[in-house]
Amino acid sequence: MKLYRCFRQATTAGMLGLLLWACQWGMRSSEENSASTSIYTDVPFEQEYHEPYPVGVDARANEVRSIVVDGQGSVWIATAAGVFVKKATQTEWTALFSPTDQGPAYSVAADAQSVVWVGAWNGLYQYTNQKLTQIAGPVAPISSVVTASEGTYAIGPQGVWLINATGCQKKNYPIARSIRHALSDRQGGLWIATDVGLFHATPNQTTLLQKTDELLSASTKDIAFDTAQQLWVAGLGGVTILQQGKPKRVLQPAQGTPSVYVNCIERAPDGSMWVGTETGVVRYKPDGSHSLRFSRRWLLDDHVNDIAFDAEGNAWIATTKGVSAIKRRPMNLAQKQDYFYDVLMKRHIRSPWIAGQCRLPVPGSVTTWEPDDDDNDGEYTANYLAMECFRYAATKNPDARAKAKKAFDFLRLLQEVTGPDGFFARTIVPANWTRVDDGNRTFSPQERADELVKEPRFKPVEVRWHTSIDGKWRWKGDTSSDELCGHMIGYYVYYELVADEAEKAVIRKHVARLVDHLIANDFTLTDVYGTHTRWGVWSPNKLNRDPDWAPDRNQNSMELLAFLKLAYHVTGKPDYEHHYRQLIDKEGYLDNMAKIAEQNPAWFIYFDVMLAAYVYPILVRCEKDPKIRAFYEEHMDTWLQQRKADRNPLINFLYCYSRNKKVELAPSIEFLVDTPLDLINWTIDHTKREDVRIVRTPVLDELQVSELPPASIRTVVRWDKNPWAAINGQPDIEREPVFWLLPYWMGRYLGMIDSKK
Repeated sequence: MKLYRCFRQATTAGMLGLLLWACQWGMRSSEENSASTSIYTDVPFEQEYHEPYPVGVDARANEVRSIVVDGQGSVWIATAAGVFVKKATQTEWTALFSPTDQGPAYSVAADAQSVVWVGAWNGLYQYTNQKLTQIAGPVAPISSVVTASEGTYAIGPQGVWLINATGCQKKNYPIARSIRHALSDRQGGLWIATDVGLFHATPNQTTLLQKTDELLSASTKDIAFDTAQQLWVAGLGGVTILQQGKPKRVLQPAQGTPSVYVNCIERAPDGSMWVGTETGVVRYKPDGSHSLRFSRRWLLDDHVNDIAFDAEGNAWIATTKGVSAIKRRPMNLAQKQDYFYDVLMKRHIRSPWIAGQCRLPVPGSVTTWEPDDDDNDGEYTANYLAMECFRYAATKNPDARAKAKKAFDFLRLLQEVTGPDGFFARTIVPANWTRVDDGNRTFSPQERADELVKEPRFKPVEVRWHTSIDGKWRWKGDTSSDELCGHMIGYYVYYELVADEAEKAVIRKHVARLVDHLIANDFTLTDVYGTHTRWGVWSPNKLNRDPDWAPDRNQNSMELLAFLKLAYHVTGKPDYEHHYRQLIDKEGYLDNMAKIAEQNPAWFIYFDVMLAAYVYPILVRCEKDPKIRAFYEEHMDTWLQQRKADRNPLINFLYCYSRNKKVELAPSIEFLVDTPLDLINWTIDHTKREDVRIVRTPVLDELQVSELPPASIRTVVRWDKNPWAAINGQPDIEREPVFWLLPYWMGRYLGMIDSKK
């Protein structure tokens, strides 16, 4: 057949190496697929999370320049407004100086005896035994304080002084006065970073590294030794790594620094090197790997001035808007599931049983929250339904079964609330809600003309929200194709994995009503106005014969075949199979579908990737004709090859579920492990970064980044959103964690995640 030949000639993307971290995670290799792994043993990993510690409301107090943690776990900071301390058991900051002595401070350090030293606008101070003492001798201001075995150095524009048991001694080192940071060389000398180069001052001589064959640039900001005793020099341009005073290698944007403005470096207890920049902090492990933390999810501000570590290995980061702590706690995937599920039940289930986002009256804070509606509440609740189905199938927990039924009942209500003919709503809200997203509006004649010129398929829907007959609900119309695709995969897994015979009868009736509505309306979703909705169109009269619908022809053909196939699968009524075969044999819907892999780049949107993912399991698992099923299987195989670079666990597990295979486990686990606990939809702006390029791929008309951001530095995931997006997120909402819970429970059900819980 022509359509099969056409499809087999479709090009496929190259394979990706996906065994990262496999040994660390305890994955067991599959003899049947030595290029992949099939089972992940759920061992603990270190889950990072962020705790913000702003210093009151004064902007100068929040301009933190230096930070140190003493032996008791107290955190000390030098700021533009003075010195503050936060004890280990407290969250608030206390000023060290009296109001009359308060002023700019530049450096804090703690020695081996937990004596805290302060370099300030008016001199050097020592804090010990709860007493603050000014040290006589050093001339203010003191811009850097260094503790060493031979004593404490106070360094500033007026000179260098060594303070120890014998007193205060001025050092006559011939160095520049633009002191940015200093470090003991552990041999009685100092490395001193300045605006004009890196000085090495010893009792015998002082040398200067300044030339471009010695440093990336003469503007140096900080220095630190790594575990191999190599000296890392931070400054304008990046990091120069010196071995015995000679440059060994450099770290610039090409090596992962997100900015050429590198301000500080500190070695962590685990041996990794934390590099603070004006675009966040990047961590380099001894094995050569690196990871970035930036955006308000991880830092109060991306401009990092200093870094310190406590005894537990937590990072305390000085930014221009306060202190951020990046902490760690051991957690396995089962425990992470418990955490996300608890948040889901507390803040993301609204009446009658809708899984969705919540609105944050104070952006960025979950101390108060309100339920919120979304255009795609139906799709996302169908994802939740699928999640509970896989949870039940994996555990036989009756709680999952009961909640799956509640989700299905809501989805069924979306149809019932609109009337008897099979049309269904996007979402519903209680009738007494006064605030909804995307409310009713009017279009002037001029606006209608403008919209029609921009989009000839435009449908001016002025009344989006309608009141139900019983007066209990307001329901939103203009339902789209993504809603129906999401519903159908939810119904399929509920039917297959959870429903008993009585519930299956309800599912049959409901699915039949939806599909009968499509058939009766020339394969369109037709609303209360008697015309099709803007996006709910699968008709061959539109897809095959209206040039304006060419962009949707291939994807929508695939979707309609799945809708009809599911209706036939659950009801056994031949009418659905008849329409299905008519579309294949007379309207070329399989030929249309075969061309998805060759989609015109002007028409590709990432949304369609997930719509295909939703309907593949229905097509592959429900088709009984061996030739057509082989076509679907080969089509899905090619699709997965093209989507491997997305490293998407939902795509991967849906593929495994459809094809009865165990593949692509490493990137799926990588995502589940790396996903942050914070679900606030923080703005993530990758255009600030210099270590990635802004590109126009995979979606031609969107700004994207050249490297897929890992989950930890991506906006909170919704799988129908482009993971490569350069800018995304608004912190006035918290997303529901179904995006994580669904692939997790699929992995559990498929036996690919081995949980001991």
